[in-house]
Amino acid sequence: MITNVEEWGRSAGGTAVRRWTLERAGIRVRVLTYGGIVQSVETPDRDGAVADVVLGFDALEGYEAHPEPYFGALVGRYANRIGDGLFALDGRTYRLARNGGPHSLHGGERGFDKHVWEARETEGGVRLSRVSPDGEEGFPGRLEVSATYTLDERGALCLAYEAVTDAATVVSLTNHTYWNLGGAHEMWVAAGHVTPLDTTGLPTGGIAPVEGTRLDFRTPRAVGTGIDDNFVLDAGRPADEPAAELYSPVTGRLVTVWTTEPGLQVYAPDHLDGVALETQHFPDSPNRPDFPSTVLRPGEVYRSHTRYGFGVRPQEQGA
Repeated sequence: MITNVEEWGRSAGGTAVRRWTLERAGIRVRVLTYGGIVQSVETPDRDGAVADVVLGFDALEGYEAHPEPYFGALVGRYANRIGDGLFALDGRTYRLARNGGPHSLHGGERGFDKHVWEARETEGGVRLSRVSPDGEEGFPGRLEVSATYTLDERGALCLAYEAVTDAATVVSLTNHTYWNLGGAHEMWVAAGHVTPLDTTGLPTGGIAPVEGTRLDFRTPRAVGTGIDDNFVLDAGRPADEPAAELYSPVTGRLVTVWTTEPGLQVYAPDHLDGVALETQHFPDSPNRPDFPSTVLRPGEVYRSHTRYGFGVRPQEQGA
């Protein structure tokens, strides 16, 4: 339910930025029209104390001055990396900005996270939309894209993306919120495999089992830091079964993730006290025909859904 809409400053280009507040079932979420950013998510701990559990800034200037962490951002036109900033489609090679080392990262130098989106109220939330023109950041096709943020009856944050194009292109959207639930984190991921990556974060080819590696989170365990890996979510998982869970034994807070996407990029960097759970297609899919396709053609509709549920667990006896 929308409880407030307010002007939240102006972008460096002079465009008004608004902040939408959604509140339901004891959960409060604030969304910015700048970058589609999830600026805050307030949830109670096991003692009922409410706190913001995502990383971000208190003012628009912070997001503009420090875009590189992608705090809470709506990432596109292509989440993650495209190798060497190049991909071929229908016999033509497209060149993208190399803004992530040697690769294109999260849509390029001025991806979706750096634009002010149009916004309108929808049932239970807010729908953001924009048109990405043909050639923006090197991507082909005029892309009409929307992202709808709602809270369901249990207070879960639901993200629904849609896009259509007038020419063949590639699309993979995600949300880049970092979760900090108030203490050390444990994580579970429904993934028996990952896409092995080289030192630049690009897939080396194929998939590899997680068994016996530091990336085996099929049983909940401490997350730690230094993770920036794409988990191949188990195929055939029913839509009503979660893909991942993040839990803080300190506060009892729990975030559960459901998604239609085939992959989950887990990013737990050494320099930030938070864990990003990015539901998306695999890195470099436009150059990997063995990966699930990210090609969108005229007449088709790109759709992606992710839901973040919030809960608490009681204190374990003896803990």
